[in-house]
Amino acid sequence: MQNKPKSPRSGTVAVIIAAYNAAATIRLAIGSALAQPEATEVWVIDDASTDDTAGLAEACDDGSGRLRVSRQTVNGGPSKARNIALFNTKADWVCVLDADDVFAPGRLARLLAEADGAEMVADAITRVASIGELTSADVVPYEGPSGPWVSVSLAAFLDGNVSRPGRHREELGFIKPLMSTRFLRRHRLMYAEPMRLGEDFLLYAQVLANGGRLRLGPACGYVALTRADSLSGRHSIDDLHILRDSTSQLPKIRSLTAEERRNARRHWRDIDNRLQWRKLIDAVKTRDLRAALDAFHDIEASRQLVGKLAEQVWLRGVRRITGSAETDPAGTPTTTPGA
Repeated sequence: MQNKPKSPRSGTVAVIIAAYNAAATIRLAIGSALAQPEATEVWVIDDASTDDTAGLAEACDDGSGRLRVSRQTVNGGPSKARNIALFNTKADWVCVLDADDVFAPGRLARLLAEADGAEMVADAITRVASIGELTSADVVPYEGPSGPWVSVSLAAFLDGNVSRPGRHREELGFIKPLMSTRFLRRHRLMYAEPMRLGEDFLLYAQVLANGGRLRLGPACGYVALTRADSLSGRHSIDDLHILRDSTSQLPKIRSLTAEERRNARRHWRDIDNRLQWRKLIDAVKTRDLRAALDAFHDIEASRQLVGKLAEQVWLRGVRRITGSAETDPAGTPTTTPGA
């Protein structure tokens, strides 16, 4: 049997930055990417921004010939933007950097050192709450490994994308790994362009289903700005539909194990719960009784919706007692204290 080619522990890296109206942070993102010696290509795909994102990006050119800025005339979403760079890169590895995030110095070198033959290697994300924290030179003082490096199976990856109550969104679909360009091209893998939510999740799952390996370790310097108005926080009902059904692509690659099927179903249910809640909220706002009833489409969805509605009733009661702002089921304030 022919040995499977291993991904290198070294090599060139293409950093892909899909940007839309990111004028406030794009220079920080590009600067942190250009500061990585391993980054031989830094792609900025301006997705038809209405601000000066592209102009500010072009002004970041350091004369090394590594920065490539592409201006799109029509907004196609992050998947389409990233695929432009993925199709054209000549680097050994590709790595996504969101336009409002940064790399700490040395991140790419640390990831490459841990690749160990894997097709994807990623670290835990460090989160900050303000742009000011992104500009701090010591925002992530790297002090060596603070946890083990582990291999993540497809079953574990799917389970790691089921949200847990009371925990900040830390699903594994949010990681930003180095990915082997050779492996992606061998299996004809790219970002799913209809997806504007969860496109990373699906690509990583497809890599794993095709036999790729994911190594995941402690924070090595991916610093993310947490903001309420991020794309993942502005998803539509259609976005949730596509994400919920995305795992149906995996059995087309190979037969799933019982554990993989079970965890894929748990992921489907987790997204469906969010989807039906959104549909119910919209139905209440539009006073569409039929649409509201459709959200209770099975026993599990009904149980979840009844629980959420009971929680809203309790919260409204607390707000009336305390005089705090009352909200509709979507969390939008409907009254002002003292008004």
